[in-house]
Formats: sequence, C-alpha cells, structure tokens
Amino acid sequence: MVLKKRATALLVAGLLTAASTVVSAAESVNFVSWGGSTQDAQKQAWADPFTRDSKITVVQDGPTDYGKLKAMVESGNVQWDVVDVEADFALRAAAEGLLEPLDFNTIQRDKLDPRFVSDHGVGSFFFSFVLGYNEGKLGASKPVDWSALFDTKTYPGKRALYKWPSPGVLELALLADGVAADKLYPLDLDRAFKKLDTIKKDIVWWGGGAQSQQLLASGEASLGQFWNGRVYALQQDGAPVGVSWKQNLVMADFLVIPKGAKNKDAAMKFLANASSAKGQADFSNLTAYAPVNLDSVARLDSVLAPNLPTAYAKDQITLDFAYWAKNGPAIATRWNEWLVK
Repeated sequence: MVLKKRATALLVAGLLTAASTVVSAAESVNFVSWGGSTQDAQKQAWADPFTRDSKITVVQDGPTDYGKLKAMVESGNVQWDVVDVEADFALRAAAEGLLEPLDFNTIQRDKLDPRFVSDHGVGSFFFSFVLGYNEGKLGASKPVDWSALFDTKTYPGKRALYKWPSPGVLELALLADGVAADKLYPLDLDRAFKKLDTIKKDIVWWGGGAQSQQLLASGEASLGQFWNGRVYALQQDGAPVGVSWKQNLVMADFLVIPKGAKNKDAAMKFLANASSAKGQADFSNLTAYAPVNLDSVARLDSVLAPNLPTAYAKDQITLDFAYWAKNGPAIATRWNEWLVK
C-alpha cells in the first residue's frame, strides 16, 4: 500500500513537472536582435518590463542572421519568436512566406507611423543617415548636404560610407548629382555608380556603428554618411564632430515573427509592448533612435528630442523599402562587382 501511494505520488509529481515545463515553454519568447548597445536598450526598455508585467520570460539571442531565419522556417524547426530585421528584408521575407501575419487586435496599428508597419512587421525604431563631419579636419567649412561628399577641394579628406548594398549610398549619390527627392525611384544605377566613381579612391568603408564612430572621431575620415545615433553619442562624449540633417535619409528596423514560431501568441504580446507609446519612447531615450509610435513623441526627453529624426521631418527623405525588397538582390550583385573593380 505504501509502495502504491509512493508510486502514485511520483507519477503525479512527474506529471506536474512535465506540465510546468510545458507552461514554462509556452510562456517565453526568444528575442533576436543585433547585439551591442541596441539590444541592451531593447532588453532594458522592452524585455525586462514585459517580463515583469506579463510573467512571460524573454530569452535574448542573436545576432540576427537572415540565412538562419530562412533555414529555420524551411526546415520547420523554428527556434526564434521575434526577430529584429531591416525594413527591406521584412518586406522581402513576407513576400517569400517566411513570416507570420500579425494580430492587430493585439497590436495597435493605428498608433504607428504608417511608414513603419506592414501586415507582417512593426517598426522596431527608425533612424537617419546624416552627414557627419570632423570639425577639426574641416575648420570653418561646414558641409550642408550630400554634395559636399563629392567636393574634395572644399572639403578635403577621406569620406566614410556604409559598405553594405542596402538603402542609402546610391540614393545620396543621386541626390548629390541633382536628382530630386521625389524622382529617386526607380534608382538610376548607372548614374549613381558613375557619381560614386568620382570619389571612389577617397572612400573609407564602414560596416558597423563602432567603426564609423572611430573613423569620424579620429579624423581618418573628414566627413561621411553616419547613423544619427552614433554621431549624437560622439557629441555626448565631447568629440569634435558636427552634423547636417539636410536630406537626412530615413531607414528603419522591423520586428517580425518567423513562420512557425513556437510561441506566436506570446510573441504578439511582446510586439504590442515594444511598439507601445511607452516602450518606443523608453527605447528612444536610451539610444537617440526615433520612435515609430506616434504617441511617443510627447514622452521623449526634452534634451534628446532635437537630436532625433522626428525633429527634422521637413528635411527628410524616407528610403523606399519596398523598392529595395524587390530589387535588393540584383543591386547587391552589381554593388559587390563594383567594389572590387
């Protein structure tokens, strides 16, 4: 009788343990982003408060890897629930059937800037490529717009440009060559590459934010194309750098849910929290990147607000994510061939 009771107790305990494991697995979200200070801020502004309020654990992972995301979906073994990706990839991945459609009964779509929301993704944040310059290298000469990059006589020195084949460099080349902002697309690739040829020997390429900051702060590059948050951080550290917001080029990251994500419902709740007015404002105040929620602006730090893209809407050009989603792979082939010529 004692043995029977003990066996029953063990069985019940085993069932309870198994049940709690299932519940625990269901009440978690695997969040993938780019690492570094950005993901640290996402954890502080979104993940930690979300876990505190919902009791849903957020497991940090990364870095974002597009090939890995696609392989997971195609194999049916999806380990990621929410992934921070670039806007053009979000649109391309949706077209390829790699993403879950979002539940806008849970997520408040009407509160989001329409530029940064789609049926399969919500904005993580948006930022601008701005013209940054080293004041010590240029002295009294203050560049105004992208044409300064191509004026090596007035503005001598190396130019720092983003090395990846993505929205930004081709557009700024065309703007500097006189193309009107509303006439940029479809991109005239021949004209853009011809313009870039004129300064190719003067270009120093950067692939990440820390590298871009080092190039500018050290004066290795006199001026160039930079993420606005990185220039702001240099200024906060007392570096002798200036910035022009004229023709600032808006780019965004999106949060998406891979097709077949194991914790889809919890992931939707996480997206609702991350895209809320408070979640977006808290992240912006930590990073100097701009919020996608329209109600977040009133919550921004008054000192920080003038350093965000939201303050320069009149001088702003939003890059065409849909164009890049469709044409990006072909442009990348030409870009990579041009780089090695």
